[in-house]
Amino acid sequence: MGSQLRTIMKRECVALPGAFNGFVGRMVAEAGFKGSYISGAALTASAGVPDIGVLTLDHFSRVITEVVTVSDLPLIADADTGFGEAEMVMRTVKEYHAAGAAGLHIEDQVFPKRCGHLDGKSLVSKADFVEKVMRARQAADECSNGEFIICARTDAAGVTNIDDAIDRATAYVEAGADMIFPEGLHSKEDFGKFAEAMRRLPGPAPQGGPFMLANMTEFGKTPYLPVAEFEKLGYNCVIFPVSTFRAAMGGVKNLLATLNETGCTEAALDQMYTRQQLYASLRYTPGQEWTFPSASKPE
Repeated sequence: MGSQLRTIMKRECVALPGAFNGFVGRMVAEAGFKGSYISGAALTASAGVPDIGVLTLDHFSRVITEVVTVSDLPLIADADTGFGEAEMVMRTVKEYHAAGAAGLHIEDQVFPKRCGHLDGKSLVSKADFVEKVMRARQAADECSNGEFIICARTDAAGVTNIDDAIDRATAYVEAGADMIFPEGLHSKEDFGKFAEAMRRLPGPAPQGGPFMLANMTEFGKTPYLPVAEFEKLGYNCVIFPVSTFRAAMGGVKNLLATLNETGCTEAALDQMYTRQQLYASLRYTPGQEWTFPSASKPE
């Protein structure tokens, strides 16, 4: 999966919608996307807890396998702060790779972390995070011959300044990161400045330097930019981490309000995924033997 996603990113900037469970992963594939993303924020919210690092490595790995198995698409998975110190980062890389992920990102916040678009974040030292990246790189080399993607996320732009974020990202690339994720940038100009600085470094991206990941989350600090605009700025993939979860939960809230007010769901039927649509996505025909399918990959 790591090799597959690298090939796509060398060709185009790829949109990676969030898939917080297997069925959403299947729908992402059916919609024609070429990859997906597992967000810690969406995964924790779907479990009814906040994004502060309370879910376990096993929980994340289980969902990765669930999504990859039914979508057959490469995905990047959030690994928060690595589930521990350097030794645990190595285990996380190997567990995520075994689960089927194409790569992961770890971040340079202290534990417990905060959502990247909240204020009040704190950072570990650059040296401590460099050690984590080096261990992640070692683990990826051991388990995948280097194909598993190690993405280093820096939250420094929202804590210190963008120049510090660029300095940290440079050190992370030198430590072995294939991809850089600058979190919480406030403007198109900042995204361009960051990508330009990274292009001066060695790396696998077609434009030079590491692959670049942009986060297009709603209700955050980043302006709404389309994938094509990010591509012009020098980015190779764009995650939409919580978009599917927010849309789904908006529908659930509306349905519950209708049920509470009317005592019936009939008024909300036009907003529902029908039985026929559900069975079609599951590749299931009642009365016929069902075999575990894989979604067709888009060309």
